[in-house]
Amino acid sequence: MKILGIDPGFAIVGYGIIEYSGYKFTPLEYGAVTTEAGEDIFVRFKKIYDSLTEIISKSKPDAMAIEELFFNSNQKTAINVAQARGIILLAAMNCGIPIFEYTPLQVKQAVVGYGRAEKAQVQQMVKALLKLEKVPKPDDTADALAIAVCHAHSSGSLTNLIKWK
Repeated sequence: MKILGIDPGFAIVGYGIIEYSGYKFTPLEYGAVTTEAGEDIFVRFKKIYDSLTEIISKSKPDAMAIEELFFNSNQKTAINVAQARGIILLAAMNCGIPIFEYTPLQVKQAVVGYGRAEKAQVQQMVKALLKLEKVPKPDDTADALAIAVCHAHSSGSLTNLIKWK
């Protein structure tokens, strides 16, 4: 199974594509889609949409796993990230990719085995599980890979599938 993991954002959208077969992980591609702070908001949204559509079209994943949003501070940032997340979901839907959502707690539990794990612990486990030389940067990229790993561990259950048909 080829899984696209997404850490949604507005300035940075982390993505990671892994192959999961026979309990073995193979990283295929990972990186980040970035937008510039001074750029028009609609130009930024279009860049996110176009980039994600291209990544999906090129990699042809079997599923997309995306982190649910959690905010406890800046409302303006939360609204922009929520809008960007909607655009990411639309890109996947338009490409016909099944979408699965996971909370940060679920991701930490699946990757580290402890739902309250620190960010550095999750990143080190991603590095170990995927046999990478170093932790991927920016952090959003490592987070996206963690979300993909989470889906691989959870893919026997379809309870997190967004109804998209």
